[in-house]
Parts: sequence; structure tokens; C-alpha cells
Amino acid sequence: MAEMDTSGGGGHKKGPGVKKSKKLSTRVDLTPMVDLGFLLITFFIFTTTMSQPTAMKLNLPKDTDKPEEQNKTAESGVLTLLLGKDNNVFYYEGTLKNDASNFKSSNFKDIRDVIIRKKQSTPEKNLMLIIKPSNECTYKNVVDMIDEMSINVIKRYALVDIADVEDKLVKITEGATGN
Repeated sequence: MAEMDTSGGGGHKKGPGVKKSKKLSTRVDLTPMVDLGFLLITFFIFTTTMSQPTAMKLNLPKDTDKPEEQNKTAESGVLTLLLGKDNNVFYYEGTLKNDASNFKSSNFKDIRDVIIRKKQSTPEKNLMLIIKPSNECTYKNVVDMIDEMSINVIKRYALVDIADVEDKLVKITEGATGN
């Protein structure tokens, strides 16, 4: 609160024995202002909404009575994507044949066309993409492949460990191409 000293001399006398009165400065008490500041800070902290973390939406499969039937899908609707080193992507449709005749290679630029073609030729309920990163694959490549699933609106995909046979096939193919 503001305080003023109004005491000491009411009149203005002039003359030789009259002392001049000292003028005191005003003093402002800021204690209520500090209280008000803390009340406002507390109010704004409690009334603001905290930012929600953003994350990718994850759709989980529905529960079934028999667990072995939970993730079954038609073999013709499966596309397996194998991620190798140096941004190489290998893929095959259905199951891998013994002679690896359906094993093909691509890169991240052309894999979108493969995914779109598979999506157009397969009913949505049968479409399933399996992503299998190898040990030489970078984390960025895995994230880029998951982004491709989001871009192409692929609702069913799985991130699975690569099998030994597939890993050997990827290494042989990468060695043959000189990467």
C-alpha cells in the first residue's frame, strides 16, 4: 500500500527563524502485488492444458477363441519386405520359394510402386505386409518403411525378425550386386 507522510507543518511561513520542512518521498508496499502475481501464475498453470504426446495410432488384432487363427491371412495377400544395408529393399509375395525365384530387389524410391500395385491387386481384408529389417539395416530405413505404410494407408502390417534363410539370401544378393 502507498504511504504518505502528511505530518509536520500545515502553513507556509517565511522568515528568519522558520525551518524548512523535509519532504518525504512516497513508499509503495509491493507485498500485495507479489501475492497477486503468484495467484495469477497459479491460475494459469492450473487452467492450461498440457500438450498431449503425439504417437502413431496402433491397431491391434481382435481377440479370437483360438490364438493360432488370430493372425491368419491368405498367402496371396502377403508381401514380405526385407530391409538390407545401403537402402536396399528386397521383397517377395506369398512364401519364399526354395529356388528363390520370387525374391526381388528394389530401393526405397521404387518400393512404393510395388506396395501400391500389391494393394490394388489384393482385397483389403487379405492384404498383409511384413517388414523384416536385417542387422545391417539402419533405424532410419525402418522408420521410412513404417512411414510408407502410413502414406499408402496400409492398415495391416507387422514388424518381424528376419529369418536366417532370408538374411543369407539378402547378404548373397547384396554381395552379387557389389554393395
